[in-house]
Amino acid sequence: MKQRIFIILTLLLFGAMVLAACGGGQAEPTEAPAPTKAPEPTQAPEPTQAPEPTKAPEPTKAPEEKKFSVGMVSDIGGIDDKSFNQTAWKGVQDAIEKLGIDGTFLESQQQTDYEKNINEFLAQGKDLIITVGFLLSDATTKAAEANPDAHFAIVDFPSTAPNVQGMLFNVTEATFLAGYLAAGMSETGVVCTYGGINIPPVVDFMVGFQNGVEYYNEQKGADVQLLGWDNETQDGLFTGNFESTDDGRRFAENLFDEGCDVILPVAGPVGLGSAAAAQERGLMIIGVDTDQYVSAPEFADAWLTSVLKNMDVAVFDTIKSAMEGNFKGGDNYIGTLANNGVGLAPFHEFEDKVPDDLKAELEQIKQDIIDGKIQVK
Repeated sequence: MKQRIFIILTLLLFGAMVLAACGGGQAEPTEAPAPTKAPEPTQAPEPTQAPEPTKAPEPTKAPEEKKFSVGMVSDIGGIDDKSFNQTAWKGVQDAIEKLGIDGTFLESQQQTDYEKNINEFLAQGKDLIITVGFLLSDATTKAAEANPDAHFAIVDFPSTAPNVQGMLFNVTEATFLAGYLAAGMSETGVVCTYGGINIPPVVDFMVGFQNGVEYYNEQKGADVQLLGWDNETQDGLFTGNFESTDDGRRFAENLFDEGCDVILPVAGPVGLGSAAAAQERGLMIIGVDTDQYVSAPEFADAWLTSVLKNMDVAVFDTIKSAMEGNFKGGDNYIGTLANNGVGLAPFHEFEDKVPDDLKAELEQIKQDIIDGKIQVK
């Protein structure tokens, strides 16, 4: 019992000593807390930007209107033949420039190309297909009959179907004037002509030319001779093609050797060979279809004039009518002196060489033909 009490007292004494060592057991004063900082002032939020205004949608473009489309099939001789094909193509080019059409051509190298080229334009859905020349008549007629909804126009051949418009030219009126002029300008009393292929549009030039020469002889009491064609027998000289300038030179030189000093070749590019021969000999040549003084200026000093077949005017007018919904299928355009569909080109470098009285006679004859006082065929 005494031992237990001793242990308790010892523990109490030890506790007192611990308390004394710690400062007598008093609690340390609590430090005042640091003053709380005032909160930072809240910054005003950045002003909200107004949303970008919504752009109005781009207006929808109306679909482009489809252009009126024209395809031209040339005859053999080339698109740049400085004559027949080139003049017809100029009519399409004028329509491209002035009417805003879509125009193109396919060139025929040989007659077997005609049908192929026409069918190509049919496959392309052309609004108007123009074929150039008498030789394309069969292929054009066949295509027109097989495609009654397609529109065709043909140069130098009459309409053969309700969907074909013909373009014809009364060239005998213009070549009548050319024959009279040639007879009046000849110094040898011999003039001449020849053709490319013996077909009506070629023969018409030669017929009118002879009629003009004969009219000169009647009026003047002269005896100018014509070589190369005879209206009575309907026979004459033909090269058999529209391409060989060598043939043109050869035919012309043979005729010049027989005394001819004014020549009328009705043969497209073949005639350029004759122009070269005429130039070398200081003789005169009359062009055909277009003003060849302009289209072949290298022979400028040989061209007396040209018989104009204004196919460019006819082609342009035909395109314009079809574009305006006035396609004249089953009908024919006919070019005459009266409507400027045919005529004579200026004399150019021969202007001062053609006598004034001969010029006056030609103007009177032209008016008499228009008035029906002179029958040319």
